[in-house]
Amino acid sequence: FDRFTRLQELTRFIAESAGDVATLQQNMSRNLDNCEAALEAQARMTRDLQDGLMSVRMIAFASLNERLFRVVRLTAREAAKRVTLDIRGDKVELDRGVIERIIGPLEHLLRNAVVHGIETMPQRLEAGKPSAGEITLDVRQEGNEVVLTLRDDGRGLDIGALRAKAIAAGLMKADLLLADSQIVQFAFEAGLSTAENVTESAGRGVGLDVVRSEVAALGGRVDVSFEPGKGTAFSIHLPLMVAVMQALLIRCRGQQFALPTLMVRQVRAVAQHSLARLYKVGRIDWRGEAFPVHDLRALLGMEVQGESRVQRHTPLILIGGGAQRVAIQVDEIVGHEEVVVKNVGAQVARVIGITGAAVRGGGEIVLILDPVQLTRRAPPQRSAAVPFGKSKSDMGIEAVATVLVVDDSATVRKITSRILARQGYSVVEARDGVDALEKLRSALPAVMLLDVEMPRMDGFELLRRVRDEPAWRELPVIMITSRTAEKHRKVAMELGATLFLGKPFEEQDLLAQVARVTVKERV
Repeated sequence: FDRFTRLQELTRFIAESAGDVATLQQNMSRNLDNCEAALEAQARMTRDLQDGLMSVRMIAFASLNERLFRVVRLTAREAAKRVTLDIRGDKVELDRGVIERIIGPLEHLLRNAVVHGIETMPQRLEAGKPSAGEITLDVRQEGNEVVLTLRDDGRGLDIGALRAKAIAAGLMKADLLLADSQIVQFAFEAGLSTAENVTESAGRGVGLDVVRSEVAALGGRVDVSFEPGKGTAFSIHLPLMVAVMQALLIRCRGQQFALPTLMVRQVRAVAQHSLARLYKVGRIDWRGEAFPVHDLRALLGMEVQGESRVQRHTPLILIGGGAQRVAIQVDEIVGHEEVVVKNVGAQVARVIGITGAAVRGGGEIVLILDPVQLTRRAPPQRSAAVPFGKSKSDMGIEAVATVLVVDDSATVRKITSRILARQGYSVVEARDGVDALEKLRSALPAVMLLDVEMPRMDGFELLRRVRDEPAWRELPVIMITSRTAEKHRKVAMELGATLFLGKPFEEQDLLAQVARVTVKERV
């Protein structure tokens, strides 16, 4: 028994090796714990440094007091009115970038309140009001938002005049009955103003669309409420900081987008049969509030048919922006992140519904969307989407108007098609007059956008053939060309053109004209 065999030597060697491995594991575990503690300390230091840098950007709203007081004082003097301004909660701090960009919209709202909101002294005395008008600016912080409420005790908004302006601009039908809260939204349309006299004090005829676009560029929103004869209140919701924000990352048709988490009320997984029922009803109810249901693909002008992947449950995100509510359908929810926000270029900034761009940790850039803004630019029946495996006839959705775009430039066709598709129109493209004739024989559109200079058959020849054909004689035709001389306009109108526009065209002008002729066509 005292003899050592080769087997005993090997077993002793294995036991010693196992002990060495255990010791090494203990040392590595101890070093790993130290590394984790060091990483946590570094993360705390990074957060403290980030908070310190962000606090440097914060400025008290009181820094704007003197400027706002001066605007009201000078505007009231020019309008021969007595107006007082009361600023409350001016100790609230905002990001320097927010302060610099919100001052313009605030001044615009103050001037409009003095010139168009506050009545003259005789009118106020006759209405039983104090001779001096009062404007109140209340600044308060709600979570990660700052709410600026500008309230005056003037005459309130003139809904009748606003409705008449909207009808004249082709934004609504004359026989359409809308609630006052819906008609108020027309005040934010470009070029729409109820001011009878355009003055230097009241912004030289610039409407509230400038205010909304500036606030939307900051990732905020504007709500308006009024009471006839008692005043108007504008509520501006702004983020505390524009450099960093919490975002919900989503995927739609393979592309990633970001939604501000401040706007997200709830996220649901809805079965296909339930989703079809929601689209048929048009809304989803949650906690006593109605959220109109939309498909984000349709709002972004993406193709909603032919989805290869069928999901048993589809994510539905309930969004709340001020008094507005909307539920959007997306393909997938990626996750939640803190992202760095960057300003987008001038070209993208004009697109409604895009409030900025976010840079993820890996350097990937995603667009930040405002679904409330996206749903405002199109009628609900046009932005209603079709769930997977369903057709519009199955859902009972009204067919949208078809627009035929005829232009030899592929770039112009693509840009025009995207503009129209974002508004819910069905777009058909043709590269010249011959191609357009083939498309017309297949199906008659609601309106045709026609260029002049094209190969094989130019716009004038195509227009002549359209007017000679009885089936196409009443088709609205909008000529869009860089040939804007009077002789070209005269030839186009003599051949039967409905409208004549020049290139480059304004997006809002084109949409207004297309909406006007399509409404007349449906009537």
